[in-house]
Amino acid sequence: MNKNDLVNNIAEKEGLTKKDVEAVVNSLLTEITDALKEGDKVQFVGFGTFETRERSSRTGRNPQTGETIDIPASTVPAFRAGNKLKEAVK
Repeated sequence: MNKNDLVNNIAEKEGLTKKDVEAVVNSLLTEITDALKEGDKVQFVGFGTFETRERSSRTGRNPQTGETIDIPASTVPAFRAGNKLKEAVK
């Protein structure tokens, strides 16, 4: 499922216009992104938690040349599923 499918499904189920649903979905994604940029967690009880994790610097290898390269430390987004979501997927 992609964002378009999600918008269409919600609009159909809730009887809303696709334009309104798309605006809400875009706002939700923007708010989650902004919170993660600031280092905050976004938690939906039972569904899951969006957070950032620190990845330390490490040494890698270029697969084409075999040359060793240094990979710098970075901050990456992560999602941890909640119990209700885990149970629903089983």
